[in-house]
Amino acid sequence: MQDYDVIVVGAGPGGYVAAIRAAQLGLKTAIVEREHLGGICSNWGCIPTKALLKSAEALETARRAADYGVRVTGEVAADLAAMVERSRGVAGRMAGGVAMLMRKNRIDVIWGKARLDGPGAVTVEAAAPHPRNAGAQPPKGALGAGRYTARHVILATGARPRVLPGLEPDGRRVWTYFEALAATDLPGHLLVVGSGAIGIEFASFFAALGAPVTVVEAAPRILPAEDAEIADFARQQFARRGIAFHTGCTVTQLDRGPAGVTATLRGGKGETRSIEASHVLVAAGVEPNSEDLGLAEAGVALERGFVRTDALGRSNVAGIHAIGDLAGGPMLAHKAEHEAVICVEAIAGQNPHALNRDRIPGCTYCDPQIASVGLTEERARAEGRDVAIGKFPFLANGKAIALGADQGLVKVIHDRRTGELLGAHMVGAEVTEMIQGFVLAMELEGTDRELAEAVFPHPTLSETMKEAVLAAMGRAINI
Repeated sequence: MQDYDVIVVGAGPGGYVAAIRAAQLGLKTAIVEREHLGGICSNWGCIPTKALLKSAEALETARRAADYGVRVTGEVAADLAAMVERSRGVAGRMAGGVAMLMRKNRIDVIWGKARLDGPGAVTVEAAAPHPRNAGAQPPKGALGAGRYTARHVILATGARPRVLPGLEPDGRRVWTYFEALAATDLPGHLLVVGSGAIGIEFASFFAALGAPVTVVEAAPRILPAEDAEIADFARQQFARRGIAFHTGCTVTQLDRGPAGVTATLRGGKGETRSIEASHVLVAAGVEPNSEDLGLAEAGVALERGFVRTDALGRSNVAGIHAIGDLAGGPMLAHKAEHEAVICVEAIAGQNPHALNRDRIPGCTYCDPQIASVGLTEERARAEGRDVAIGKFPFLANGKAIALGADQGLVKVIHDRRTGELLGAHMVGAEVTEMIQGFVLAMELEGTDRELAEAVFPHPTLSETMKEAVLAAMGRAINI
């Protein structure tokens, strides 16, 4: 007789959600974790970075207090140590919350490093915590090393920062997001390699604190996954805040010294230049944690290190599943959570809908924020779509003006014939909270006419969404 119906390996957003959903469906469930409940997202990613960015926002608001008729006496200054301490406290609270959820749902927590060990079996070995998590203790009542069996094993081991040759992190001058989240001193000049969400968020944070920041991107433009017009708008706003950019070039050499580093950049035509920096943050994406899981021995098929799965999270080996970053992009916590529910409901014999990757929103929590879902204009046109484009600037929105946050843009892409919403792209204050309106519209297959007939409250930033739709129909009111 097997110990469990489901064993989940990895307690990040995908893993712990999978365990909870399995328990809800009456499946006897265990979850294996080697380092921290909540995974990278809660402990060293999504949540603590947002805590730092909130501190940066508070600093910026204090600096602009006079714009709002508020007199601040004394110096307004950043306290990096206090910001980091608050961020780490937020992360600790999140980990404790996941532990509570495991107890509430009667899910066994197994502490250690897991490896597949034959059909329906997992061997767990004791694992020392990483030095950055020194002092971390397993939750009360956690099980230890041993061999455990289950009808189904769900692998949710996540990903780690990608290491580029010559740019290996040393924890002192060359950082990954781990070191950036626990910085003890403000960089004299921060060089960020990569302009995806991670790189841009940290560039935004350190620039707000007053550090000179330079971003290097191999693609022709920053934020290469975003709509080009939105990315260009964002770049202009970042440049106003003093962030410098070098696009279409790579870092070919990094010379490290006691006081800083010298980076050699090579452009697309072979031209080179040097940049001096105190610190380098390598934010060139992530790679899956697929090593040392026993995947090859189990016969699990991989593709570029990712577990190859079907639309329901099933690998090519019966009883072995994979979700989240381990199963491929987009590498987003909310994608992992949704895959977790689909995977578990399929295991339980339900009939879940497969994940539509074109309806997964992406958010970057910089200043200004960026959010998007669906097709970019470039991709829509490349697919031969006859599109109607609508745009509306925050400059024409009363709430944005009242907030002192009038630099933003909403862009929608509709199918001209059917009115289907193909994509929505936004830059500006609080757009990460607004994008879900467009996600729901796409999921419910709403058309431009149906969105135009919806009543949006006034005054709100969300009115920019309706105005963009109206603009696509040639009916914008306030511009």
